[in-house]
Amino acid sequence: MAKKSWIERNKRKAKTVEKYAALRAELKAKGDYLGLSMLPRNASPTRLVNRCAITGRKRAYMRRFKISRITFRELASQGLIPGVIKASW
Repeated sequence: MAKKSWIERNKRKAKTVEKYAALRAELKAKGDYLGLSMLPRNASPTRLVNRCAITGRKRAYMRRFKISRITFRELASQGLIPGVIKASW
C-alpha cells in the first residue's frame, strides 16, 4: 500500500490539471510559451502518475484495468475480473 500522502498529492495534481486544462489549451494554441511557463508546475498533465485504484502502487500499472500487476493477479485468481481466466497450455 502506498503512503496516503502520495495518493493525496496525486489527487491534488489531478485537480490542478483539470482546473488549468482550458487555459493551457488556449495558450498552446496561441503559441504563448511565456504564459504557459507562468502557470503552476502541477498544471501540466505529465506531472500526474498512474496509480493502482486499490493499493495506490505506481509501478507495474496496467492501464486497461487501472490496477497494478499484483492486485490484478490476486483479483484474477479469485475470479473477480470478468473475462480474465488463468492461462494453461
